[in-house]
Amino acid sequence: MTVTTLIGGHALVAGGLATGGLRYAAEIEAEIIQVFVTNPRGWALAEGKPSEDAALRESGVPVFVHTPYLVNMGSPSADTLEKSILTIRHNLRRGVEVGALGVVVHTGSAVSQSRDDALRQLHEQLLPLLEEIPDDGPDLLLEPMAGQGQMLCATVQDLGPYLEALEHHPKANVCLDTCHAYAAGHDLAAPGGVAAMLEALHEVAPGRLKLIHANDSKDVCGSKKDRHENIGAGHIGTEAFAELMRHPVAAGVPLCIETPGKADKHRDDILLLKKLRDG
Repeated sequence: MTVTTLIGGHALVAGGLATGGLRYAAEIEAEIIQVFVTNPRGWALAEGKPSEDAALRESGVPVFVHTPYLVNMGSPSADTLEKSILTIRHNLRRGVEVGALGVVVHTGSAVSQSRDDALRQLHEQLLPLLEEIPDDGPDLLLEPMAGQGQMLCATVQDLGPYLEALEHHPKANVCLDTCHAYAAGHDLAAPGGVAAMLEALHEVAPGRLKLIHANDSKDVCGSKKDRHENIGAGHIGTEAFAELMRHPVAAGVPLCIETPGKADKHRDDILLLKKLRDG
């Protein structure tokens, strides 16, 4: 049986989480949406409006939440760690309220402490948050980064010790960003590159891939630079995305673009991915 891959994008929510988000989804022809439920570049934790939450829950559009960029569960700073815990807990609660399937969090950086110390910190501080998620609540989706600095996860193999620190909790799953993976050294543009990356992911995290951020890359493979490009306009190219959707490890996993530009560009990227899916 063929499983359809739903394709969408990060939705702008001006005018309300549901009102603006669903309007933007319709404008870009998105089948799924990802939203911020609070300021993505700050620590302030915004509360939602029950009417907007209900409208989003009842819309039938699958929703994912992305946590703010400042979150870093690997940080040696007690202040950053405390704020990260509060922010993830808040986003998970808001994820329940809007009916989200998953809450995306960057896997973070050890900064100035050792990787082992950062992983112990994850075990002590992030594992209890996973335990708080209700059975019917959203998964926490771990998003590896491009490999800059002391990032805890860049290649998909890095997810092995990360998930081990979280005792392979059933609510700890994966969001794969194609630009990040390419920047970290997975050559998705090379023949067999997508398959090699997905098979490596399946080795360390079988069945845990729940969302893909579909982004081309402005920079070359292994650059460790997180600069997204529109689909087919970067170094990854369109064929890699077609191969991604055909591979059994990614079968049926939703794709969400986070590409440059405004609605017209986002619609073009989504329509191109749909053409690759349906062609």
